[in-house]
Amino acid sequence: MIAEKAVLGAMLKENYLITESNLNVMQFTDPVNKMIFQSMIELRKAGKTVDMITLLTSYSPQDLGGANYLNDLTNYAHLERFDNHVGELLDVWREREKKNVLHVSAHEDWSIDKITAELTALTDNRVNDHSDILSMLVDVYEDAFIEKDIKEGAPSGIDKLDDMTNGFQDGELTILAARPSMGKSDVMLHIAKQSGWKGYLPIIFSLEMSDSSLRDRLIASTGRYSRSRMRNPYSMLTDRQKEIWPQAIGLLSETKIQIFDRSRQTVPEMRMKIRKMMSEHQGMKPLILIDYLTLIHSDENKQNMHLQVSSITKELKAVAREFDCPVITLAQLSRAVEQRQDKRPIMADLRESGSIEEDADVIVFLYRDAYYTKDEDDNLMEMIVAKNRNGPVGTAVAQYNKYTGEVLNGEPISERVVV
Repeated sequence: MIAEKAVLGAMLKENYLITESNLNVMQFTDPVNKMIFQSMIELRKAGKTVDMITLLTSYSPQDLGGANYLNDLTNYAHLERFDNHVGELLDVWREREKKNVLHVSAHEDWSIDKITAELTALTDNRVNDHSDILSMLVDVYEDAFIEKDIKEGAPSGIDKLDDMTNGFQDGELTILAARPSMGKSDVMLHIAKQSGWKGYLPIIFSLEMSDSSLRDRLIASTGRYSRSRMRNPYSMLTDRQKEIWPQAIGLLSETKIQIFDRSRQTVPEMRMKIRKMMSEHQGMKPLILIDYLTLIHSDENKQNMHLQVSSITKELKAVAREFDCPVITLAQLSRAVEQRQDKRPIMADLRESGSIEEDADVIVFLYRDAYYTKDEDDNLMEMIVAKNRNGPVGTAVAQYNKYTGEVLNGEPISERVVV
């Protein structure tokens, strides 16, 4: 019953898991665990916090196994492995129910069809992935004759890029790749801001930079401050720049950006945090941004880096599908780029490129010619869409200010920003 204890312990720590798990009482085996889960559901429905104190004061401690048993449950909790423990619990329940179906069917002489239907139903308790083509066709029967609004994805704020991708789409994995110092993190933060202002919930997993570093970058690009001045805003900002500081802070607060900056995070850990943020921000569609791919920690003991990256990209694609949201992860390019005369990236430049090419729905490379020419007047950034599973490929051009981190769609930055 360790899986049951781990599930209940996690629910005591994070109450939103009580309803998010989609479990029911009969799927637990131990009678005490059933009673605890039923009590949790009732308290949750009543709008009460579910913890050891409320359980013991609201119900008979003896029915719940006593204070020591409840306290012990939290020792089994492992939030990052919650989904695995739920799966183990369900496997035990299915095996128990399968034996029960076969026992009853033998005594009551069920037909093969009824036995098959009952056994099949055991696999449908969490996810129904069946679609009937007829009902699907009915949904789109009038699409050729009646104009409908086209669903746009999370915006990048760069018109041509959004034209090619129709925004970052739900259920899709996008790889944003470049060599160091090309502006990957600034583009990620730009996308986070743009999507946040459009009602998305941007969730950033920063495996390299701290949350305060990201905060300062966000303020700099929004207020058009040189990042060097962000080291000491009080003494280094001009009076005019200080005047717009509250406005920049206010604009940023509207994005609802969430940042998790612990290094060596795993995909299961990210999944748990996403679920928690969605519970706390009901009705908001998440946009997941990860900086960056090869810093994601894998629990699996794979010596081969290619196998690790392959496993991680497949997990990220599954996250996009599970939460029906866009997932964007940054990636580094190999040094092979530097050996060519034309240093614009190609697919082969992706580190461990085979698995990334296979799993990604969209791959965007960033390239700045000024990085190599050292031309201070050149602020163009090319966004090269090298793969687009559901749309065209091509290049979008943005304006980029390396001093402030601002990314723009319009007129040259040099004419707009005070550095």
